[in-house]
Amino acid sequence: MASLEDVDRLVAELPETVETTRHGNRTWSVAGKAYAWERPFSKADLRRFGDATPPADPILAIRVEDLAEKEAVLAERAPHGFFTIPHFDNYAAVLIELSKIPEPVLREALTDGWLVFAPPHLAETHLNGELLSPQHVARGRAERAHEAPVR
Repeated sequence: MASLEDVDRLVAELPETVETTRHGNRTWSVAGKAYAWERPFSKADLRRFGDATPPADPILAIRVEDLAEKEAVLAERAPHGFFTIPHFDNYAAVLIELSKIPEPVLREALTDGWLVFAPPHLAETHLNGELLSPQHVARGRAERAHEAPVR
């Protein structure tokens, strides 16, 4: 199934994605907003699992549009490793056990997360399959070079 290397490759296809480090974990953002990040379990998370076996690492968190979408995604995609934990209650994001997710489903989830924060013109261009001009790509690179890390 999928790995963090697959995540790297897939987010590279999403325009103006920037990789940073947040809380010591790799984070991918667009327009200064994190849409996906590595999410290892904290000791408190592991205690909440009790005697149940927690999902296997690596775990990826991905933003969703809102809590209604979160519930729909969890209902539809649980067999593909999508889940949540109490720490994410009332937060518009889902967790994914990468070892269970097929690549096409991961690509869709990453794109959906990216769309939550991508500027409308960029999202429309990407979804329409239009190629970005060299000037647009260069401008995006220049902007990213001066962007402060996401915290």
